[in-house]
Amino acid sequence: MCGRFALESPLPVLQQRLQGELPSGLAAHYAPRALIRPGEPVLIQRQEHGRLEPALVLWGLVPDWVKDPLAPGPDGRARPRPFNARSETVAEKATFRGAWRHRRCLIPADGFFEKGHRIARADGAPFWLAGLWERWIGPDGSELESCCVLTTRPNGLLAPLHDRMPVLIPEGLEQPWLDPVDGPGLRALEPLLEPWDPHGWCVTRSTQAVPERLDRAQLTLPL
Repeated sequence: MCGRFALESPLPVLQQRLQGELPSGLAAHYAPRALIRPGEPVLIQRQEHGRLEPALVLWGLVPDWVKDPLAPGPDGRARPRPFNARSETVAEKATFRGAWRHRRCLIPADGFFEKGHRIARADGAPFWLAGLWERWIGPDGSELESCCVLTTRPNGLLAPLHDRMPVLIPEGLEQPWLDPVDGPGLRALEPLLEPWDPHGWCVTRSTQAVPERLDRAQLTLPL
């Protein structure tokens, strides 16, 4: 899974990778973040109406068909907002399948955390987490944009730590990942969901992200 990540790269470094106009105010208020948690705003790269653009959205997916994201579930507790989605079943689950077809995104990171360890590129460069994004529009016209991270089975580097890890999109394949496609186009993306080559990556001990108990509203939906 991926429940914590970092984005400490300076904005000029990210601007070499991001395409499109930055969200209003980001340039003035951007700050490196050593720890990003579900429920917090995250920076994404997306494509909408044929235009590439960075955006700020909340980490924890709210499907566009939800009537009221703040309404409690039948048990009176907050409804889950999944921050991860299993890549093996993403095309089947109602929560994710619309976004899988039409609203994939890239989430810049330069490290992620698992069981008291930080996983990053050995050269320290940022990379792309594979994500999905959604836009919920309320009856009064209010909007809530959100995202989640796709996960896959672990490679040899992550297997000792967890049975899941985030899907990563290699440099040079950003545009195919972001293009809205269906049918054969989606099947062509499936190799990107496989475990990635761990060569050039490292795992270090970290006290930065020892997971505390997550609120139920942040938990991944049962899959």
